[in-house]
Amino acid sequence: MAAWVAAVRGLAWLLLGAAAGLTRGPAEALSAARSDAGTRATCSEIILRQEVLKDGFHRDLLIKVKFGESIEDLQTCRLLIKQDIPAGLFVDPYELASLRERNITEAVMVSENFDIEAPNYLSKESEVLIYARQDSQCIDCFQAFLPVHYRYHRPHSHDGETSIVVNHPDLLMFCDQGEGCRCLLRFPILKCWAHSEVAAPCALENEDICQWNKMKYKSVYKNVTLQVPVGLTIHTSLVCSVTLLITILCSTLILVAIFKYGHFSL
Repeated sequence: MAAWVAAVRGLAWLLLGAAAGLTRGPAEALSAARSDAGTRATCSEIILRQEVLKDGFHRDLLIKVKFGESIEDLQTCRLLIKQDIPAGLFVDPYELASLRERNITEAVMVSENFDIEAPNYLSKESEVLIYARQDSQCIDCFQAFLPVHYRYHRPHSHDGETSIVVNHPDLLMFCDQGEGCRCLLRFPILKCWAHSEVAAPCALENEDICQWNKMKYKSVYKNVTLQVPVGLTIHTSLVCSVTLLITILCSTLILVAIFKYGHFSL
């Protein structure tokens, strides 16, 4: 009898403990949910807009980033855009150097042994780092500017155009934390959207390496697609014949002018 009573009491204690656990579980879950909701409430989505300006074979790639955070949080942060350039396009490193001297953009080529004269089928993808600047017309916006140029492509048999896809860039952020600063508390946007670290130069003018936070973002558009006009293979014979005739004609005229107006001395 005593053993049976002890067993009942033990079962009762177990049931009470389970009930207490069930009572605390939802409360703790609700508290955690509220905490998470509070954190998410402070997270404004990062919006990236990527577009190509101008017409012809020489274009401008414009990238705009909107944070929706207070400028007090962003004024000590820097934004770096890591853009992959497909083989069908090229960026002129000499042009970038000229633009940097005139303080128009802060961009630098990462790829080495880069040939701007090579056609598309002999080229590889390249990489450019662009240090974005705060937009004077938008308190929580950054923008970056990069001139790009079409490469020559092989002629096609039917279609007179080919497509070049410019993928979305990597968005990197570095915030000046200061000594003893708890970065995630001071810059909640890093807690919201940073998911990895990437080593990259701290600034364009020095070679120091910083650990940048790679940020998640939402793009306004899909990947940018450019249409490049190309020649048709059915015109090969005509183009070669006309080019050869013009070359012979011009060479003949030059020789006639030389013998007619030139002065030769033996």
